[in-house]
Amino acid sequence: MSETIHPDQEDTAGACLGILGVSAAEEALYRRLLRSGNGCVSATCLVSGEEVLADRLVELGVAVRGGLAGGVRAVGPARAVDQLIDDRLRRLRGELEAAIAATGVVESLISEMAGSHSSPVDVPPVQQLKGTAAVREAIDELTFFARSENLTVNPIGVLTPESIEASRPMDLRVLRRGLRMRTLMAAPALDDPATMAYLRELAAKGAEIRISYQPLERMIICDRSAALTPIDPSRTARGALLTRETGLVATLVALFERMWVSAQELPLEDEDAPSETECSVLKVLYTADKDESGARDLGMSVRTYRKYVASLMDRLGASNRFQAALLARERGWI
Repeated sequence: MSETIHPDQEDTAGACLGILGVSAAEEALYRRLLRSGNGCVSATCLVSGEEVLADRLVELGVAVRGGLAGGVRAVGPARAVDQLIDDRLRRLRGELEAAIAATGVVESLISEMAGSHSSPVDVPPVQQLKGTAAVREAIDELTFFARSENLTVNPIGVLTPESIEASRPMDLRVLRRGLRMRTLMAAPALDDPATMAYLRELAAKGAEIRISYQPLERMIICDRSAALTPIDPSRTARGALLTRETGLVATLVALFERMWVSAQELPLEDEDAPSETECSVLKVLYTADKDESGARDLGMSVRTYRKYVASLMDRLGASNRFQAALLARERGWI
């Protein structure tokens, strides 16, 4: 059962999503969608001005289009609030990073570490960083101050879950700030689902990624002015060498460019990738609470919808619909 919505019916007394970037009018529409019989309101029942509000709810990720003549349907409250929190945290982090970069506070704190009597001359052109923690701290600092480009080479190709979680904040920060990111991965990456899912996640946000079947040398280069290479390539846990010496960095950049030219573009689709219709089913599967509403959104029968779902679950190796949606996201299908 759909519900006709009128502006003079709005009741914002219980509005509480303002802290998450939702206006009172937007929240009022979202609440009415939830109150409707199936969480969906047809386009013909949206009065003047509410189409804009509906578009905004879809943009925020708390509603989806489909069904009922192009109407709009509410996403479940828990999922909607989680989406709003993630979006708010991303925007807040970006604002804070920009503000901190403008104040120069990090540079000031680093000068405290260096000592009151030190000067840039005191910093050696090559520094030895011992242990994984020291290397990650250096990478964090280099990427924070990077202004134009980040180059990375991974000669192993496979990323552990721990490595992905440690890298994600730094990688996303680089991409969020509009820096150019180029990453070279060894061919074993192609056979590791978790690694490929992460690489496709970065590629979707603007990273340039290539796969190489040739031997690679591990390195990270920021702004072509600082570079990290392992102390012992066979035992990376020992630490790394950080160099800012112009000649050495230029040589490493040249090596990177040669490896880059001989590598291949990251394949964004796998051989078992879903069709356009299957992608639509997966997207609805992630938002629809019931098969009936999912089928209605796609304009197909429940029987056909369930056949698609069963086929996709089998290909993904999922035991239930929720797991299928999660696995599809991990593989970059949705």
